[in-house]
Amino acid sequence: MEKQKSMPLIGDKFPDMEVETTHGKIKLPNDYKGKWLVLFSHPGDFTPVCTTEFVAFQKKYDEFRELDTELIGLSIDQVHSHLKWAEWIEENMDTEIEFPIIADPVGFVAKELGLIHSKATMTVRAVFIVDPDSTIRAILYYPAELGRNISEILRMIKGFQKSSKEEVAIPANWPENEIEGDKVIIPPASDVETIKKRRQQEADGEIECYDWWLCFKK
Repeated sequence: MEKQKSMPLIGDKFPDMEVETTHGKIKLPNDYKGKWLVLFSHPGDFTPVCTTEFVAFQKKYDEFRELDTELIGLSIDQVHSHLKWAEWIEENMDTEIEFPIIADPVGFVAKELGLIHSKATMTVRAVFIVDPDSTIRAILYYPAELGRNISEILRMIKGFQKSSKEEVAIPANWPENEIEGDKVIIPPASDVETIKKRRQQEADGEIECYDWWLCFKK
């Protein structure tokens, strides 16, 4: 029996590959260099949960593009199945799917990414968030019966972009955190001098601290 390929990990570079899509051949991740990329796999075309997800992703596509982020779908269906399904969605859901969908009938891409379930011949429901340097920043897994929350994926992109730009951490439920609202976390002090600096910044009203290891700023 062929051994299942392990999934790439957070912090790994997204593997190089050329894929067939509903928009023609695409080279991953090179064709998306300099942009954020959300690659999401689905179990199969013409399935109820996946259909609702594709409509939901498309409805939010403009918001993703405002964040310089592209979408690309994936399943082990053939390209003509993807094309017919997208056509059906447009005709019956009044929603044109504008992003490409990878056709992977022999499972090469899915195996490379570790997305073939060991007990089923279908792609698992997963999400890869890839940054402009082609580094995998997040991997999400969902069961077949539970559709994804697209707003949460958008929130993650916004959080990653803010974290990368300002070198901060993002609290739970940001930007509606239960403690500090839309404020972000300053990295904890790791030496005595930084502790003193944190306390002075707090005294000057530049930051808010519960202690020197838990400080927030706008």
